[in-house]
Amino acid sequence: MRGILIIAPNWIGDAVMTQPLLAKLKLLYPESIIDVLASNWVAPIYRACPEVNDVIEAKFKHKELQWGLRKQLANELSEKKYQACFVLPNSFKSALIPWLANIPFRIGYRGELRYGLINFALENPSKVMRPPMVEHYMALSQLIEADDQKSAINALIPKLNISPLALQSVENKLQAANINLNSFYVMCPGAEYGPTKRWPTEYFAKLAQNLIASDPKNQIILLGSKGDHSFAQEITQLANSTNNLHNWCGNTSLDEAIALIGLSKSVVSNDSGLMHIAAALKTPQVAIFGSSDPAHTPPLSENAKVIWLNMPCSPCHKRECPLGHLRCLKDILPEQVFATLNTLQ
Repeated sequence: MRGILIIAPNWIGDAVMTQPLLAKLKLLYPESIIDVLASNWVAPIYRACPEVNDVIEAKFKHKELQWGLRKQLANELSEKKYQACFVLPNSFKSALIPWLANIPFRIGYRGELRYGLINFALENPSKVMRPPMVEHYMALSQLIEADDQKSAINALIPKLNISPLALQSVENKLQAANINLNSFYVMCPGAEYGPTKRWPTEYFAKLAQNLIASDPKNQIILLGSKGDHSFAQEITQLANSTNNLHNWCGNTSLDEAIALIGLSKSVVSNDSGLMHIAAALKTPQVAIFGSSDPAHTPPLSENAKVIWLNMPCSPCHKRECPLGHLRCLKDILPEQVFATLNTLQ
């Protein structure tokens, strides 16, 4: 198997959880070249994966077919003569490019009218009996695994590397902000999925106050996307500590966010893509779960502590609390998170 193409998922956390599959493929076929086709949003994750030869970025848009772009990409990729392609999203449009590029082995899960486009497929597990996402992606490797390779090690723990360029960039930013290396905390208040995954901003603010009260030298960097900037701004205002809190949401690239998380003392986050990045970097972390299920998307790290109340109404997997109280998050108090964070030191 000389050339393998990966069609990447569109969520950062999902992208992190595909890394063990890449490691397994490299173990099965050490001489193979693994390239990844990814949206601009998740491409930095694959630049941090040592197994990846090249990351091909594409400006994919949500809920748009973009036939012209996909046909153009297929024409370009056909010249590389890939032997196999793993189509990790479940959508019809994600399976178009490898089919148009005439890649012989097109591997993925059945779904959304993909018969023929995917010619080596597994049945999608039911939503009731969903395995952890790492196992879900890893299972696809069995479709190209020879009988004499069945004993190969299945490494189920994602691992990422920090880009040297990103490392230099964040070191300069930290120096400019008078923040010492390895002496700051990272808080990630956002979650793209919606409010049922976001711990209240006033709780983040109280946690920040507790950290600063415990040591006035503590510095806290708030990380996230541009959409998280307003949450971080509210946290800064509620905590009333502009000297110790730094709102960098939307002001770092994902490559830089990876480097900052890797350099931090510890991370506090919701169930989000940045949570999975912290786990893959083995950074000490506290992960707060609300509507989602930590059995399905846990932070896979011995340095991670999960706080989840396992209430009768959870996991509901809803974007808005169907009962209107959001107790799965509001009943997780800042004092509990602060105490858990202290166990990581």
